[in-house]
Amino acid sequence: MKLKHIIISALALLALASCNDKMNYHEYKVDDADYIKEMFGRVGGFMTTIYSDLDSDFGNYSGAMLSSATDESVYSHPGNQVEDFYNGAWSPSNAKGSLWTTCYHGISYCNLLLDEFQGLTFPDYSLDKDYLKEMFQYNNYQWEARWARAYFYFLLVRQYGDVPLKINHLDADDSNNLPRASADEVFKFIDDECAAIKDTIIPDYNSLGNMLLSMAESGRANNLAVLALRARAALYHASPLFNPSGDKELWHQAALRCKEAIDACRGRSMSLVKDYMSLFQSDNYKDTKEIIFARRQNSTSSNNNFERYNFPIGMENAGGGNCPTQNLVDAFEMTNGKAITDADSGYDPQNPYANRDRRLSWIVAVNGEQWPNSNPNPLEIFTGGANAEPIAYATPTGYYLKKYCNPATVIGATGANSFYHNWVIFRLAELYLNYAEAMLNYTGSGYETTSDLNMSAAAAINIVRTRAGQPNLPEGLNSSDFKKKYENERFVELAFEGHRFFDVRRWKEAPEYFVNIRKMVITKNGEQVTYTPATLETRSWNDKMYFFPIPQSEIQKAGNLTQNPGW
Repeated sequence: MKLKHIIISALALLALASCNDKMNYHEYKVDDADYIKEMFGRVGGFMTTIYSDLDSDFGNYSGAMLSSATDESVYSHPGNQVEDFYNGAWSPSNAKGSLWTTCYHGISYCNLLLDEFQGLTFPDYSLDKDYLKEMFQYNNYQWEARWARAYFYFLLVRQYGDVPLKINHLDADDSNNLPRASADEVFKFIDDECAAIKDTIIPDYNSLGNMLLSMAESGRANNLAVLALRARAALYHASPLFNPSGDKELWHQAALRCKEAIDACRGRSMSLVKDYMSLFQSDNYKDTKEIIFARRQNSTSSNNNFERYNFPIGMENAGGGNCPTQNLVDAFEMTNGKAITDADSGYDPQNPYANRDRRLSWIVAVNGEQWPNSNPNPLEIFTGGANAEPIAYATPTGYYLKKYCNPATVIGATGANSFYHNWVIFRLAELYLNYAEAMLNYTGSGYETTSDLNMSAAAAINIVRTRAGQPNLPEGLNSSDFKKKYENERFVELAFEGHRFFDVRRWKEAPEYFVNIRKMVITKNGEQVTYTPATLETRSWNDKMYFFPIPQSEIQKAGNLTQNPGW
């Protein structure tokens, strides 16, 4: 993208952001970089654009989340485009390629800011009362932009593998002629960038006091976001999809980076919050204990679309939405720590939600439960019930989604309200799980430590389980059984946070998890309710789907860009 066009776009965004009751008309030479350089706020517009390109998933596929392309959920509206991921319609010409476009858009702005707008002093505004604060923030932009660029490359490499590595501002012709860099090179770039900026980016915006322009600025990436990105990227790099030889040193480095991030969080007195559900509510941006970085909404983005998509059918304006599967529900252990398939667990198939891991009640709405607040009656998810089939768009799985839904939301015509939805990108619980996976694969045991890694995989997982009220993992599990326990724990703890789609891919275990999708058939005869698990659908899988196809439109305009294998 040429500099002139990027600046025109930036100015358009600034114009939209600055509109008020009084319309001010000015004539500007919009292709002149000097115009941008005159004012702190104009340069800040680049950062606004960069942050707006970060990812979230509150129903990116016309209400469907990416979870509904996995074994986490099924979208209740047949024919939704999320089905293309598994029904054979996915292809280079139907590439689901919005992330490619968005990430490279963000990367272009990062490169432009870093190459063209450094070393500014805004002398005409040196006497403004906030000048020192503005300069303090401006001087941090370079580190924020480098973090964001590294994060965009992480999103790209986990989705496409090898991708063009653009680290300078280029015109369109040069940009389109870049070849794909190997995934190893991209991961190295991410790691090197994070290492370079982790000690220079602002550590904690909440500690800036009078140097903070406003509380809204506390939502920017800090050094913990840098360390969390470095740790997650290292874990992906060590995973089988990117590490086919099983190089244990990659797992070692991933464990070290996770430890560094965890230690930094602990050094800031961070820990897992008691109220798990609060992590996904409208005011979660206030959490400084567990959430490391969340993509915040701007002041105009409060709406109830997510609740309208996902509240139970039978409520006015409700869509049914992303309905948790029986696969996910079965993953929640009993409160004694045993799987429901264990003969000694105490699981009652006809009272299936009793004495279960309490995360089940935090994430999934079940038959007989009163959900949400504005729904006056217990859910009737039995066949023929008020919230069930054969009503159009009722849950096909026997469950409705709670996580990220605000139970206080009213979506009916009378008294409707709305709340912010802030997408959690990094939180401390994920770091503990990332560390556990790296340690297990590095040491070959869930219980070993090393001289430079003094917490075992089991100890890290148990921290997460303790918050949920679950007992510690049993001692003496072999590596294979421990791995299954770990994958189950990750499935439960991180459900609907955007991890499952990529976790199963990086493990190269899609045929095991993503093919057979299960439901709960609930029937009622008088007062007798019967629960019968059943297969909902059998999905197809092809190993080419471990990576996305590169959009055909990108192949056609880029001279050196090749397609992913199998596509």
